[in-house]
Amino acid sequence: MPSELDQGVLASFLGYLRVERGSARMTIVAYTGDLAQFTEFLERRGRRLTSARREDVRDFIGELFSNQLDGRSVGRKLSALRHLYRYLLHDGKIDKDPTLNIESPRQWKVLPKSLSRDEVEMTLAANQPARNTPRSEALALRDRAIMELLYAGGVRVSEVADARLEDLKLDLGYILVKGKGDKERIVPLGVPAQQALQQYLKSSREVILNKRPSPLLFIGARARRLTRQRLWQLVGNASAASGRHASPHMLRHSCATHMVENGADLRTVQTILGHADISTTQVYTHVAMDRLKSVYVAHHPRAGGKSQVSGVRSKE
Repeated sequence: MPSELDQGVLASFLGYLRVERGSARMTIVAYTGDLAQFTEFLERRGRRLTSARREDVRDFIGELFSNQLDGRSVGRKLSALRHLYRYLLHDGKIDKDPTLNIESPRQWKVLPKSLSRDEVEMTLAANQPARNTPRSEALALRDRAIMELLYAGGVRVSEVADARLEDLKLDLGYILVKGKGDKERIVPLGVPAQQALQQYLKSSREVILNKRPSPLLFIGARARRLTRQRLWQLVGNASAASGRHASPHMLRHSCATHMVENGADLRTVQTILGHADISTTQVYTHVAMDRLKSVYVAHHPRAGGKSQVSGVRSKE
């Protein structure tokens, strides 16, 4: 829910579109949804519409692309932001337009952001009880299990929120996930994830349920479904230990990137992530190559000076 300040800003801008600009009803409806999405994005960063920075706009666009949104849709959302901030600038509500000189979505080549292995380990280890109480300890175990599942299986945040207890097959080492288009897939789980989930089921879930029934694997207060916002908050808070602000999607990207770096074939990664088209999965080869180049430059004695790694072509 937007803050009162952001609600006022949006109401004023939409009124301007309707009354002064005479914009079509469908345009106003589309802009309302686009701006609400950006407002939610800013709230996760502790920002308001009037305090957004250029990097916030760029990161928002990057997130849209990482969620497989097409360039035309991203362009429309950027157009909504440009109109909003032009209005706020002319109205004296802001001093700088954060959308100024943002490239057209057609010019973007966005690679998914991922954490290094050390950053993942620090993030996963950060879930400690806030207080020395049974419920606080139970929540910490739940959060650790969620993080392990996000990274081990590369699952989407909605797939975690919707996972049911019956979908988890710990004895067989996998979880059944229902992804986009209600397509089911089997996601294997490594030993750390299995151990975290087992500990959660043994010592945590019943404490959180407090004698309330729920078919869901992970539950929040009063046995309710965890919201996307809550899961983003959990990952964001835990990632502070690594020095980077991470999201559930970054753990998904990290899973895929680290598998490709370790030699996994793209078809396997595609199956685990649930990509309909392998072209979506191929982006991780570029991410892995970028990481390879940065490690090379940092450690090879001949990598400095005028030597350009990007100019080296592999022979097959």
